[in-house]
Amino acid sequence: MKFVGIIPARYASQRFPGKPLAILGGKPVIQRVYEQVKTVLDDVYVATDDDRIFKTVESFGGKAVMTSPNRKSGTDRIEEAIEKIGGDFDVVINIQGDEPFIQKSQIEELCRCFDDENTQIATLGMPFTEQQGLAALENPNSPKIVVDNNNYAMYFSRSVIPYFRNVPRENWLTAHQYLKHIGLYAYRREVLAEVTKQPQSSLEIAESLEQLRWLQNGYKIKVGLTTVETVGIDTPADLLQAEKFLQQNR
Repeated sequence: MKFVGIIPARYASQRFPGKPLAILGGKPVIQRVYEQVKTVLDDVYVATDDDRIFKTVESFGGKAVMTSPNRKSGTDRIEEAIEKIGGDFDVVINIQGDEPFIQKSQIEELCRCFDDENTQIATLGMPFTEQQGLAALENPNSPKIVVDNNNYAMYFSRSVIPYFRNVPRENWLTAHQYLKHIGLYAYRREVLAEVTKQPQSSLEIAESLEQLRWLQNGYKIKVGLTTVETVGIDTPADLLQAEKFLQQNR
């Protein structure tokens, strides 16, 4: 199968304007993401609506494509980008532009999901651990996944799912392997074109989780497993933590 990686990157982030160009360990964040993805995929592009990001990507030898500033989501942006890029790609991988520590093993696991011909969309889940504690499990900013026996997603939620009726809450992490959703996606090319044409669904609006639109419309989302923790960057404070993480893992 032929895979292509697309990294959506906007300049106008509300919580951290200019985030893709912020310097982390001497390099722009977007460069670190790009270089990590290139360890696995031959074809990688940054999809951006900002000329500064475009020029920065070209300056370090990367490939970039300009997209409309009116795109509502990263998924819409990668669909526009792949239309402009062309090519006979089978699967499009959407890599978050604020994940400079994405690992080779995570991308490879996502690609392996498509060994199953029934996979239309793929994403990753990571087990919560007892050491992380109940606070991490109950954090609404860490969506949870329930999967079926074939590792297809049944539901994503900001709430703790499943709810154990007859088990004390403090024992839930020992009673069940809860899965944290890792926001990395891959789509068969034709499926990406379809899902970007669909309106928001009621479940998506309720939980503010785009992937629920796809489930609600009947698409099958395969969930690969990872045990690798990464450090995403949403705020300037996160950038400081990422710098510490980088120094500790050199």
